[in-house]
Amino acid sequence: MCAASLRVLLTHAIDYAGMFPPCSLGLEPALKNQAEYVQSSDAWMLGAFVLPIQQFDATRQLLSQFDAQHPLRVAALGPKTARADAFLEALDDADAAIRSLSRHNVDLISMSHLEMLMPDKVDVASLKEAKSILGDLPVFWEAPPDRAEQTIALLAEVNSDADSATFGYKLRTGGVTADAFPTSLQIAKALVTPATHQLPIKFTAGLHHPLRQYREEVQTKMHGFLNVFGAAVLAAEHRWDANQTAIMLEDENVGSFSFTDDFFAWREWRIDIKRLQYRRRFVVSFGSCSFDEPREDLRRLNLL
Repeated sequence: MCAASLRVLLTHAIDYAGMFPPCSLGLEPALKNQAEYVQSSDAWMLGAFVLPIQQFDATRQLLSQFDAQHPLRVAALGPKTARADAFLEALDDADAAIRSLSRHNVDLISMSHLEMLMPDKVDVASLKEAKSILGDLPVFWEAPPDRAEQTIALLAEVNSDADSATFGYKLRTGGVTADAFPTSLQIAKALVTPATHQLPIKFTAGLHHPLRQYREEVQTKMHGFLNVFGAAVLAAEHRWDANQTAIMLEDENVGSFSFTDDFFAWREWRIDIKRLQYRRRFVVSFGSCSFDEPREDLRRLNLL
């Protein structure tokens, strides 16, 4: 058992990305893991399975391990396009592939969202065209941390003109080398800005462990998912600036974090369960190549 506030903070928070570094599993073993995870006692933490669109056809042959009560929930990963002029064409192809997979077996597959890199110089008009192609499918657009604030403002402008706010921002929080990790202040700025616009945000890479810590394998400090998720909800709730948010992101002391059945708190800052549920609507998930490491670490900290 765990505290109700921890459960709210981490419900469907971990998108399993077993095919990506450093795990880099093949499609079949990664899907086998997902099929086991969706039936485990910790399935409440599990989000979608991150699946490149290029692997959709092969996936159709591997669905027998899922069933109607435990379907394959897919986070579709779209192709990378470096140029804005190729952006919409790639999006058309992605939309066709998503629709085809979704129709293949409606009992065994559900589509959570699309994730896609947003090229430089994509403007509001292009994003509105993207919206007309994708309809109501949620999309998380990835852009580097140094473009986070302008990207978030651009996406918020498109959302404001739409019937439903389906566009969100995807922030890369690490990788397999030290230079892939943004600074705490860069992440903080990316957390504070979406709160202003009520824009959904998700994260990818580097968040294997609950708390910020130095890791020999990457020769740098990795950000913690409790730090990042916790800072995102508290920054929004208490209208923190980036400097205050960065302080929480750099806290490596588990004693600073409190989880009860009534509230979540970091130091003297707290948020009750009801407000935490509301804030989680905008702090969606993080991709991790391991679903085991986050759970094992939480157990070592006596939180799970």
